[in-house]
Amino acid sequence: MKDLKGALMFGQSGGPTSVINASAAGVFIEALKHPEFITKVYGAAHGIKGILDEKFYDIGQEDPKELELLKYTPSSALGSVRYKLKKAADDVTDYNRILEVFKKYNIRYFFYNGGNDSMDTCNKISKYLASNGYECNIIGVPKTIDNDLCGTDHCPGYGSAAKYVSTTLMELNLDAKVYNTGLVTIVEVMGRNAGWLTAASALAVHKGLGPDLIYLPETPFDIDKFVGDVKAVCDKNNNKCIAVISEGIKNKDKKYVGEFMSSSTDLFGHAQLGGVCFSLANIVKEKLGIKVRPIEFSLLQRCAAHLASKTDVEEAFKAGSAAVKYALQGKTDKMVALIREDKDGKYKCKVKLVPVSKAANSEKTVPKEWITNDGTGLSKEFIDYALPLIQGDAKAPLEDGLPRFARLKKVLAKQ
Repeated sequence: MKDLKGALMFGQSGGPTSVINASAAGVFIEALKHPEFITKVYGAAHGIKGILDEKFYDIGQEDPKELELLKYTPSSALGSVRYKLKKAADDVTDYNRILEVFKKYNIRYFFYNGGNDSMDTCNKISKYLASNGYECNIIGVPKTIDNDLCGTDHCPGYGSAAKYVSTTLMELNLDAKVYNTGLVTIVEVMGRNAGWLTAASALAVHKGLGPDLIYLPETPFDIDKFVGDVKAVCDKNNNKCIAVISEGIKNKDKKYVGEFMSSSTDLFGHAQLGGVCFSLANIVKEKLGIKVRPIEFSLLQRCAAHLASKTDVEEAFKAGSAAVKYALQGKTDKMVALIREDKDGKYKCKVKLVPVSKAANSEKTVPKEWITNDGTGLSKEFIDYALPLIQGDAKAPLEDGLPRFARLKKVLAKQ
């Protein structure tokens, strides 16, 4: 509905990124420009849990300069959460509570910043509020380093994480090959079902300092073949090889390799996949008798704001700002999508809306035709896709030689 008057609620969900707060800045700065429609601007503490617990911050109390610094501040400034709403048909408890809080604070605009599960949350809340006759414009703001959201060409957060992966692989290449003795380096990158982030290591290959082998979850992974691939590279390169694997590599039966190498699970009951590089390293060392160094990027790749892409930061901010503008136009139950345009050989990006249901609980994987060399490399099409997303630098100002990140007062909202 257009011309709704009431408060705005913004929440962050899922894994943090280098630019998730840039989207928050886009929402907050744009929303504060429209007091004639947006009477209050709130930031939920730990996403949907903050709404359920009635704990959120009055963003109008923040210093505008600190809101600007959010553009260059990594991780989730409001606190994130991994909380999946049940279907309303199965359990309406959370939905009734959300409606109660929204009515109490006259929330008429709701924005949720996250990945697949977060878009599912947007969709569920939108449908429930509409079914109860409560007018509220709801827009999903995309975010994920996994780059696996459907409906958008790419996701805010991916460009910066890809830049970290490719840059660090170039540095590792120079380090790992400096000695005259053999060394196999196995690097593990995040990505459960989609290999976009692991594929970013091909950008280092493009610059002549990348890994020798790259394995994505889109292609069946065979341990014996892996050992053979490593041996073939070592035979040609004085027992030196760099291999990059996704944490989500699967065998031909679509079972996670990490699943049968680990018995631990995450908060959703999924197999805890991190650490598969260490198991593979032991196998390679035993089979080939060469020194092996496993390296797991783990959390380091998510919030490396010192390597943030300027393109990524600007697009994340644009996505947040656009969400507010669309909501003020009466749009709801949608997600902001980034659309690529190549004009005269130059990369351009515009925003549009897609149904939030299109991104909810679905995953976009790396096209099979972009995976080359018997599943160990990436094509030029991937390079052309990814290079524009990592361009430029956008860093926080320095204070005593260290980054000056945003410092929010986080004044709790009162009713």
